[in-house]
Amino acid sequence: MKLMLIRHGEPNFPVDEVTEAGAVESEILSDYLMNVPMDEIYVSPLKRAQQTAAPTLEKLGRKGVTLPWLREFNVHINRPDREKPASVAWDWVPADWTADPRFLDPVRWRENPVFAEADVGGLYDRVTSAFDALLTEHGYRREGYLYRAEQPNTKTLVFFCHFGVATVLLSHLINVSPMPLWHGTVMLPTSITTVFSEERRKGIASFRASAIGETPHLTLAHHAPSFAARFCEVHGDGTRED
Repeated sequence: MKLMLIRHGEPNFPVDEVTEAGAVESEILSDYLMNVPMDEIYVSPLKRAQQTAAPTLEKLGRKGVTLPWLREFNVHINRPDREKPASVAWDWVPADWTADPRFLDPVRWRENPVFAEADVGGLYDRVTSAFDALLTEHGYRREGYLYRAEQPNTKTLVFFCHFGVATVLLSHLINVSPMPLWHGTVMLPTSITTVFSEERRKGIASFRASAIGETPHLTLAHHAPSFAARFCEVHGDGTRED
């Protein structure tokens, strides 16, 4: 089985829409996806993801399935270094959160008091449980840290979603804390993250990512990717710092 996690186009977050640049990115993406076999297409209910998927669905003459749990991983935390609350977990500066080694543990990451207060682990469990239920429908049932390949297949499932939730799903598939993925990977607007199942022993499957945050469609179109999702390369260079 192949899973494609596609981030929405460049966002205008306050109004939950893609920008003009995001609309162009989405069109370029749709042209690229015309050559990609897709068995099922799932879409976040948020408008920016729906707008990103729309050109692809229109050109294919298909309808996507909207999944409520595929929305952005919208739990907010009270960062200790800020008086104002409502920061997303992946915006917490690594210079601060890395002081707690539990964040790098695949189980204990949720024990940090800031995360415990916001029930980050609870939302993570609800999202990944829904994800596992969907995978079960497609022949792969979660058992511990692996999957029982009840109906092994080479389907391609496509998810138009968001960085935060995509990294949650990826962390669950490969059994790591979401924190190093939130802070150690970048998924630029309309980027594609590709994950394959591997059934190296009959009936037992695991998942591996072959690409994280790739933008081949933009490269082929000679279109520079949006900076959105990144922070400053050099402090004080005029781009986003914190």
